[in-house]
Amino acid sequence: MGEADTTNHYEVLQVSPRADQDTISRVFRHLAKRYHPDNADSGDAARFKQLLDSFQVLSNPEHRARFDVHYAERVERTWRVFDQSSSRDDAASDRRMRSALLSLLYSARRNDPDRPGMGELELERILGCPEHHLKFHVWYLRENGLIKRTESGTLAISAGGVDAVLEAGGLTRLNLHLLEPGNEGAA
Repeated sequence: MGEADTTNHYEVLQVSPRADQDTISRVFRHLAKRYHPDNADSGDAARFKQLLDSFQVLSNPEHRARFDVHYAERVERTWRVFDQSSSRDDAASDRRMRSALLSLLYSARRNDPDRPGMGELELERILGCPEHHLKFHVWYLRENGLIKRTESGTLAISAGGVDAVLEAGGLTRLNLHLLEPGNEGAA
């Protein structure tokens, strides 16, 4: 696991960062059977290798601790869309939150079209949005066909969602002002 490795091993194995070793092993065995290259129905050698690499990191206490430190630092550095003053429960804030959610999922699909999804825990952290608030926006966007759940359980933007982002002028035109370090309290 090098410094430049940006793999989110928790997302690859579809487990929470709080998952215990038994859960990690159980989920790994389940996914390994599904993606093993010998599985004629759903085998995927590249995905299997990713699973194996992530399992090796998360099943070794020393490697997992090292990964967790880098993971926490990466989460802290991850761009934040909103500050506390923008988290009011009003229509404008809801619109910004949905735009931010679409933007993140648009970027995820552009960056990795084969694995375009993001987990809800990751979205909550990036957006600084509580689970119950995010669920509302996920429901709204799903009902309108702008996002969907992938086979792996993550959320991904749909073709209609991509069209909505492009119709709004793309990522730069969605009026998302990303906070710079040191400006978190600025309005």
